[in-house]
Amino acid sequence: MTAAPIEAVDAREILDNRLEPTLRVTVETPGGIGRADVPCGRSRGDHEAHDLRDGDDRYRGRGVRHAASNVEERIAPELLGRDATEQRTIDACLVDLDGTPTKTELGGNAITGVSLAVLRAGAAATGLPLYRYVGGADAHVLPLPFFDLIEGGELAGGDLPFQEHQVVPVGADSVSEAVRMTAEVYYELGDILAAEYGEASLNVGAEGGYNPLGIDDPREAFDLELRAVETCGYEGEFALAADVAASHFYDPETETYALLGESMTRADLVGFYEELVDTYPIVSLEDPLDQHDFAGVADLTDRLDVQIVGDDLFATTPDRLRRGVDRGAANALLWKVNQVGTVTEAVEAARTATRNGYAVQVSERSGQTPDTWLADLAVGLDAGQIKTGVTRGERTEQYNRLLAIEADLGDAATFGPPGETLGR
Repeated sequence: MTAAPIEAVDAREILDNRLEPTLRVTVETPGGIGRADVPCGRSRGDHEAHDLRDGDDRYRGRGVRHAASNVEERIAPELLGRDATEQRTIDACLVDLDGTPTKTELGGNAITGVSLAVLRAGAAATGLPLYRYVGGADAHVLPLPFFDLIEGGELAGGDLPFQEHQVVPVGADSVSEAVRMTAEVYYELGDILAAEYGEASLNVGAEGGYNPLGIDDPREAFDLELRAVETCGYEGEFALAADVAASHFYDPETETYALLGESMTRADLVGFYEELVDTYPIVSLEDPLDQHDFAGVADLTDRLDVQIVGDDLFATTPDRLRRGVDRGAANALLWKVNQVGTVTEAVEAARTATRNGYAVQVSERSGQTPDTWLADLAVGLDAGQIKTGVTRGERTEQYNRLLAIEADLGDAATFGPPGETLGR
């Protein structure tokens, strides 16, 4: 007899924060039900698991009925009777059943939904909160949040090339303090933008960060954030960071980057980053070069004494991460379950990162729902870092869940990455 035999697996099409379809998968066992919503990124790398869409007239082809039918008709029969607490075995079954490197047969979204729902069902059957089910009895590290206060790139409609201009409350002592301090800075930044750029600049991007019109220089965005920080009396309590997503303004034919009205070579862009880091309290840069440029990222990692995060570079894929480790490319992994497909593969990537001295930053996608498994996994992994947007209900629910976990842990909780990293 298994501890939590799977009795049913079903999937349905729901909507994410962008009014686009996504999957909700439910796994039932006698010990409890596991349910998970699948996120989806607008800014997607070349090496991510395949996001299966219907391609018909519904939702401009973005429907996921095909993925849902794959869950119910092709995956479910293989899982019925299996033990939901045997995550690794079930995930291996999903990988074998699909049989393709990027989950193109069944759909990465179908596989991710099932894998996460099984994880939730296992936690329910054992009576443990998800973060303890993943991290064990010693799970206690609450992540330092990276707050995307000003958006650009693929996430917003303005002219800023960098995708996210983040503030990092390195002076906070807890999640609750980090959220409070940043909320106050966000309010103040809104006042500054409204006064100087007009009320339209209070419009927000996909993750809730402001989208000020008429700004095309990342330095101006950083200056505005620092002004808000200083006005709130938090000078020295915040650092800055950016998700550059450089592949989106890279031209592979000319091997140049379109930035600030120029066509920059890799060397030009590296020089720009050196100037940024010398001028601003920047502690982290995500995907600062094209997603295929391991050599360039390795050189930049060696040159800059900041965290260099691989998102599209690694795609939460253990093999790509090991390639980066071998070359010295980046020193941190951006961690997204749906980039690789299963919980087991994603956890392997996180463990590989940690074993090799790389930090792990757990991340949302631009397409999210209020489902909060992300917050629990950040704690369960002892990641120490998370980015999950700033406002909108699907973002704030992640913070609300972290606040609840912090209260649950009480005095046992510790906050943020270890040591003196990231200016702490």
